[in-house]
Amino acid sequence: MSSRRFMIKSRSICNGFATFDGDLFNHMVRVLRLGHGDPLLLVDESGVEYEGVINQVARDWVVVKIMASPKISTITSAPRITICQALPKGEKTELILQKGTELGVHDFWLFGGCRSVARIREDQLTAKLERWKRVTAEAARQCGRRTIPDIKWFKSAKEAADLADHEVRLLLWEGERTNRLKQILTGHATPASTIVAIGPEGGFDPLEVAHFSSRLFQPVSLGERILRTETASLAITAILQYIWEDI
Repeated sequence: MSSRRFMIKSRSICNGFATFDGDLFNHMVRVLRLGHGDPLLLVDESGVEYEGVINQVARDWVVVKIMASPKISTITSAPRITICQALPKGEKTELILQKGTELGVHDFWLFGGCRSVARIREDQLTAKLERWKRVTAEAARQCGRRTIPDIKWFKSAKEAADLADHEVRLLLWEGERTNRLKQILTGHATPASTIVAIGPEGGFDPLEVAHFSSRLFQPVSLGERILRTETASLAITAILQYIWEDI
């Protein structure tokens, strides 16, 4: 039987041991019923793997002894894909984060779009980010991924666009009538990084389109079909991964 695999923070490991409490302890001990001597595979935020065994189980925490030297994961040749997503309604954000993690998104930039129905108050932000990070961590664990995508929050499209320094920058816009994704990417060498901006349910405001364009985002269309915002996010990720040979 293969060892159970858990996503951790590297700071959890000290002097050859790792100690866990909270959600990770509950999952290891109370859900999976792991106990003393059971083997584990721990993977930190950089993709470094540690082989270990459970050394001690207490009431609210568990200690894992590291049994082998850490292994550095193989670096993929696929580009870093950033999904720059306007905040959608309801549970769509978590769907985008979960499935995007499975598809290999490097990081997520979430922002408050002009036409976003959902809004986040300042006093809600910390709890929201913690919840979103748990979603990506769990998705990474379940799909066997070695790294957990980072998540950033921006108040507006302008804030997000101004920080983009990716080699390829795309803007999915239903108003684009000329540039098709296939045309833009045909013959394009595999870039080191790419970012895709996606609007909320109501689409981008014209001022947002203008600002993204001023930051060298290329407006593109996925064709005649009008996709839901969560569908567009997953479709573009799968397409890019296929074109750049990670799928």
